[in-house]
Amino acid sequence: MSIYVGNLPFEVDQEDVVEVFKEYGKIKRVHLPMDRETGKKRGFAFVEMETPEEEAKAIAALDGAQWMGRELKVNQAREREPKPSFGGGNRNRDRRY
Repeated sequence: MSIYVGNLPFEVDQEDVVEVFKEYGKIKRVHLPMDRETGKKRGFAFVEMETPEEEAKAIAALDGAQWMGRELKVNQAREREPKPSFGGGNRNRDRRY
């Protein structure tokens, strides 16, 4: 399981997120996605904790909490949805016979 943490200030780094979440249990991993084109943080993070109970405790305590002037959005992360493929996989459509 993983926790989604949204509405983060862009200047937040991994250590800041760890500092907030360590109160609720042992943190296994923190990931702050970066924008591919700008190289800047995207304003959200994913946090993995040692147990589902620790994650549930962190979600209950931090969802809607004020931090660095923003209201955090904290919930269970959803699985990544597959991207649609374009072109339909028909590699022969441009061939001339």
